[in-house]
Amino acid sequence: MAFQKGVALVLIIEEDIKTLLNDNRRKLIGAQVSMEDTTSDTVTIANSCFISSTVAREIIGKKEKDVIKAREKINEKGKNKRVNLKTDLVVNQFKEVDVISSKNVIGFIPGDEKPDEYIVVSAHYDHLGKKGDDIYNGADDNGSGTSSVLTLANAFSQADKDRVHFKRNIVFLLVTGEEKGLLGSEFYTHHPIIPLENTVADVNIDMVGRVDDKYQHNPNYIYVIGSDRISQKLHDMNEADNQKYSQLVLDYTYNDEADPNRYYYRSDHYNFAKNGIPSVFFFNGTHADYHRPTDTVDKINFEKMEKVDRHIFHLIWSLAMMDGNLK
Repeated sequence: MAFQKGVALVLIIEEDIKTLLNDNRRKLIGAQVSMEDTTSDTVTIANSCFISSTVAREIIGKKEKDVIKAREKINEKGKNKRVNLKTDLVVNQFKEVDVISSKNVIGFIPGDEKPDEYIVVSAHYDHLGKKGDDIYNGADDNGSGTSSVLTLANAFSQADKDRVHFKRNIVFLLVTGEEKGLLGSEFYTHHPIIPLENTVADVNIDMVGRVDDKYQHNPNYIYVIGSDRISQKLHDMNEADNQKYSQLVLDYTYNDEADPNRYYYRSDHYNFAKNGIPSVFFFNGTHADYHRPTDTVDKINFEKMEKVDRHIFHLIWSLAMMDGNLK
């Protein structure tokens, strides 16, 4: 509305501006990343910046009492009350844009009976990079998911060489930019190599190499997120394969729509799910090394990770071979 009325700049008064900056430093003054193809040159909102109450008083000057009275009237009557201020104020704003490029990586194993249908197996390969002298290794997040996809691709490739005939195509998709806002999977679903209507399911793997505090005495578990949000059949297949082959503890804590962590919306499966594609996200929960330089490969629980990957293997196999569809 401010933009529509011709407002050049909105100054937002923040009493405790130091706390605001400390709590939101990356968002407020750090670089923001967006995809070039989804960035519009059309401006729809007014410029804005935060100022302290001290700076606000300097700008308002002698009319501070008038502003306070106007605010009280607004609160009392709910009607706009304008105070005009004559002040010398210059604000210089500029935007610096750096164009960077990154790539999704994709491969697939062809199916025979249903060559127009595809199962996608996804994981993101990016992490937080380097900050100062600290290197964010990302062994669990998401080296574990990336290496799981590669291991599964190798296993299904071997089955294909052994002349196992899958009914559906199996796609192995490694995406970039997850840590910057699910950008790689968003780009893929905006520009799919395979039509989204032909994509039967997405199986997403994001952090499967560690054990969280809840299961420190029982590493044979995995959190399952989203399996029943779109397709009950996907959920039931995952449960059945677990009973038949894996015997893991399948924990649905983070699948609760009321879960404050909102993990369902925070990994790459979500870009498939919001396009109506049944999706399941496998996740080991967080730990003290989450998003820290200490997330190193020596802390990966490979035995646990192998059990989870074997379970995911059986689910992908079932999806590739099932009769009918998931909806």
